[in-house]
Amino acid sequence: MRLNEKTAIATPQVTLVPYEARHVAKYHRWMSDPDIQAATASDPLSLEEEYENQASWRTADDKLTFIICRPVAAGAASTEITAGTADHEDAMVGDVNFFLYPHDDEDDDEGKDEGAAEPPDFVGEIDVMVAEKGDRGRGVGFGAVTALMEYVLRHVDGILREHGPRSGARVPRLRGLMAKIQAGNDKSIALFKRVGFTQKGGVNYFGEMEMVLDRFEERMRSGELAWRAELEETYRELVYTA
Repeated sequence: MRLNEKTAIATPQVTLVPYEARHVAKYHRWMSDPDIQAATASDPLSLEEEYENQASWRTADDKLTFIICRPVAAGAASTEITAGTADHEDAMVGDVNFFLYPHDDEDDDEGKDEGAAEPPDFVGEIDVMVAEKGDRGRGVGFGAVTALMEYVLRHVDGILREHGPRSGARVPRLRGLMAKIQAGNDKSIALFKRVGFTQKGGVNYFGEMEMVLDRFEERMRSGELAWRAELEETYRELVYTA
């Protein structure tokens, strides 16, 4: 998506910056690691293919990607981050992504007029990768996921607008969030449970389990998710400049 191409996010746990061409070389090294390939169910790609992917993700209307970097200095008053400073290669530790899909719930379709052409609602998938081993187990994944969720909440209208023009009288909604996790990945399961996700169904044919957070906007705004109160006090959006 283009929505976040000039936005960085700063919290005490992480700095998130938009995924740009300058980040591809290190990202490619991460994704060349067989352990990361297995954990993310990814096939190895050439460096050229990674550059092509980065360019396509920037213009795709259903993918929102940030590179996770180590946090900027506490108490920094700056309103912007210059590319190549807080996100230089040594500061990069992983990535966090948001994918948009049409919401499909057969129960919701009961009683609807099949001839009515209403725009679909959506569900967002989140995935996170902390690629640098030395940064695992330090709350980086939790910090990245919750910061991304806060960004999505604040910009949900822009996300849905970029995905497609509104049609009809009803405004599409983001109904909830989901994450697909390998059944044996106990750390990721624990992370998403801590955020507020719950397991839906069993393990599928590919060894994945689905975790969901329904009523995303309502639960974020209501105070039901206890971690959000603290995040709101420290979350900052900065201008990301080239």
